[in-house]
Amino acid sequence: MVRNTLLLPTGYYELIKVDLQKDKKLALFINVGSLLILAAMVVPTAIICPPLDFTSIMENPNGFQNDLFTFLLRWLPLLGGMIVYFVLHELTHGICMKAFTKTKVKYGYTGLYFFAGSEAYFNKKSYIIIALAPVVLLGVVLLVLNLLCGVSWFWTIYLIQAMNISGSIGDLYVTVKFLRLPPDILIQDTGVSMTVYSKSK
Repeated sequence: MVRNTLLLPTGYYELIKVDLQKDKKLALFINVGSLLILAAMVVPTAIICPPLDFTSIMENPNGFQNDLFTFLLRWLPLLGGMIVYFVLHELTHGICMKAFTKTKVKYGYTGLYFFAGSEAYFNKKSYIIIALAPVVLLGVVLLVLNLLCGVSWFWTIYLIQAMNISGSIGDLYVTVKFLRLPPDILIQDTGVSMTVYSKSK
């Protein structure tokens, strides 16, 4: 297997490029897919297990102030949790990149999404680990929290989990795409685009 490297080896040429900012059709596909996954996770769950705090406000108008406080106590942390999640998601990508090449990782925000990028070239196995690490590791953490924190905090944590899975569709897409490519590929992910190189014809 080809090694991770800071310099593109001789004989490698550009095979494909994935750029969500320039490829509008792909960006649309990713965004629609993300929304469909989010809806598939949230809608059936809401039917089976309605958000309790919202239901209590609607059914108990006389206790509106107390119920509203409880509602905000449950749902305001959702906003903070989402921000923390976005940061941890990109940090997880970045930590894996750093671990594989010991080179500097660049973090940023495009106006549409946060990103972690590197000038290094990663082999197929390493890059798939980089791509899937956030959805797997954070998914396990959120699942454990959902099981430990009980019904009252279920929706706060579950919505972050739904965002974790639906928001990782781009990572899942490139994983499936790159798995089909030759075993000698090297991937450079600058954060805003991914360029795949190969010496296979």
